[in-house]
Amino acid sequence: MSSMTDGPSESNVPPAEALSVIANETRLDILEALWRAEDRPVRFSELFDRVDLEDSAQFNYHLKQLTDQFVAKSEEGYDLRFAGGQVIRAIRTGTFTRQPNIDPFDVQGSCTRCGGPLVAVYDDEQLSIACDDCDKAHGQYPFPPGGLADRTPDEIAQAFDERVRHLHCLAADGVCPVCSGRMETTIEREEPCCLDVSVRAEHVCQQCRHELCSPVGLVLLDETRVASFYDDHGISLTDRPYWTLPWCVDDEYTAVESEEPLTISVRIPVGSEELHVTLDEELTVTETACIGCS
Repeated sequence: MSSMTDGPSESNVPPAEALSVIANETRLDILEALWRAEDRPVRFSELFDRVDLEDSAQFNYHLKQLTDQFVAKSEEGYDLRFAGGQVIRAIRTGTFTRQPNIDPFDVQGSCTRCGGPLVAVYDDEQLSIACDDCDKAHGQYPFPPGGLADRTPDEIAQAFDERVRHLHCLAADGVCPVCSGRMETTIEREEPCCLDVSVRAEHVCQQCRHELCSPVGLVLLDETRVASFYDDHGISLTDRPYWTLPWCVDDEYTAVESEEPLTISVRIPVGSEELHVTLDEELTVTETACIGCS
């Protein structure tokens, strides 16, 4: 008998075999029909009626190929497994099928370096924001093609801001936003990268190797003490796109205070007051102090 401390058991299917199973239009139609069903599990006859195929024997063959890995079978009928849902979500977000081409567009705010206008550019499933005058980078992060569908440029910018906050909140908490694997964070102090900052957080998933790079200040967007500091000044932090907050995009507000142990501080100015936030090497807030507060 296994103990309570045993890890999860695994039954691995070779990746090539798993992908070959779904490389068929009828099987994708079955997954799509299950995904669209308002109530699941779905009976065989009902599922057959929802797929454009006249031969029930052929339908049954394709359904059996999907069962266990992508579709779950029970006495009540058929349901999507998580992997099956991931396939449909990837298709609907355009991960496999779309290569959108949109023109650069202006976004809210001005350059934190020179005050020039900011422009968003979409390329290779990445949305980047930079100054149109001095080219200073204000962030470049993954944004699936599906995020562009049926949205105006302003709506795309808002969705991008919310997505960036979500991605880095999960990464800083050690959870990969792609596969939910273990995310490890290190502080890098090399020459400025595409983010135009030298002191930055590098998040790398130990399972799928997904990577995120961010200025240290970006991980403070969901910090309660920072949000309260803005609230005290009548400002909602959630209403301010991250790229309009200098401490989220500039090196000037971040400093390495000590090496052993590694301690980092971030200055957050609002009006005549300034919140100083101290973090350890795991980006955990250890101390806050308000300078100039009454």
